[in-house]
Amino acid sequence: MWPQIAPISSLLTGVALLLLGNGLLNTLLTLKGAEQGYSTTLLGLIMSGYFTGYFLGNWLGGPLIRRVGHIRAFAFCCALAAICALLHVLIINPWVWVALRLIYGVALICLYMVIESWLNARANSDNRGKILALYMAVNLGALALGQQLLRLDTSLGFTLFALAGMIIVSALMPVTLTRQLQPTLPDSPSANLREMLRIAPLALAASALSGLGLSGFWGMAPAYANLISLDAAGVGLLMTLTILGGALLQWPIGRYSDRHDRRKVLSWVVAGAALAAATMVILGPGTPLLALFFLFGGLSFAIYPLAVALLIDQLHPDEVLSGSASLLLVNGIGSSCGPLLAGLLMQQFGAVALPVYFTATLGVLAMYAFYRIHRVSDLIAESPAQFVPMLRTGPTALEMVPEAPTPDAEPPGTR
Repeated sequence: MWPQIAPISSLLTGVALLLLGNGLLNTLLTLKGAEQGYSTTLLGLIMSGYFTGYFLGNWLGGPLIRRVGHIRAFAFCCALAAICALLHVLIINPWVWVALRLIYGVALICLYMVIESWLNARANSDNRGKILALYMAVNLGALALGQQLLRLDTSLGFTLFALAGMIIVSALMPVTLTRQLQPTLPDSPSANLREMLRIAPLALAASALSGLGLSGFWGMAPAYANLISLDAAGVGLLMTLTILGGALLQWPIGRYSDRHDRRKVLSWVVAGAALAAATMVILGPGTPLLALFFLFGGLSFAIYPLAVALLIDQLHPDEVLSGSASLLLVNGIGSSCGPLLAGLLMQQFGAVALPVYFTATLGVLAMYAFYRIHRVSDLIAESPAQFVPMLRTGPTALEMVPEAPTPDAEPPGTR
């Protein structure tokens, strides 16, 4: 395995540092906003700004990378992200924060695109799945560890924001020192929502509603934990356990889905996540609540990769990248709305509204999934796809999925 890791070690180190700082900053910012007395609606708007920027960056990143190259684009966006991190504590203004989160989201997705296109260039038909799995493990591990950095200072002042900024900008060092040749960024495939709605509506619904639900978690879970009187260390522990659940349970869920009807697996996973969220409503702070968040993370984080595998199950290989673009589009739209909707509900009904929001979002998806199983017979275009654990990162990550066509592959035909 080491011969495969060594050539990409500098890229993986860079993304680990980037996500370590990002994991700290995202949670820290919500807690800082709550400390400033911002309402949950305002916090939701701020966090939605981040996901909106993340969504818009899918179109802005490609031209930037093609214009200046991978290393210069990475250096520019990394510096921009670090500046945004520091400006959050230098300018305490919610509307400035909305703008900063928007810019930060654009910068982060551009950084993902640089790393992922580089990794994709290093991948071949024998190791694509392994590289993607390793990349996602680094992502989740860094995000989980970043939450624990909240323990390094008892206050939410300049120190932790400076630390986040320094860690983010330190991602420049391994990437700019790499001797790997810069790849050519391929053109992004266009989304065809109408066609994908006809072929794989359940995969699209799962992607959209998982974005709607999980963005609510990323954006508002720290505010929820703060409202139920957890300190910064407790908030970090809740976030870490949820992310670790998502990292550890994806693999067994995915392996099981490879051997069984993936629609049924998806429906029961979604129903389980909705049930875990509903149980949170009646629990106060304590070990049982943390255990439920671990389970919730394990189940809910598996929804998006299950949607990807289900989509691939129902497409010919030459349609996979276009279909993946449709998944990213609907997931991005859902993610942009999630924190604001969750924040509005929390403003009206308090902390309990967040698990209710999770329950409602995932409950709708579970009902639709069960409907598809019992009323509609979906067609499988080829042999079932291989599940690969993943987060929703950049668009290029989906090109590393083993069943996705390589840029130089000849299309096997059309539907």
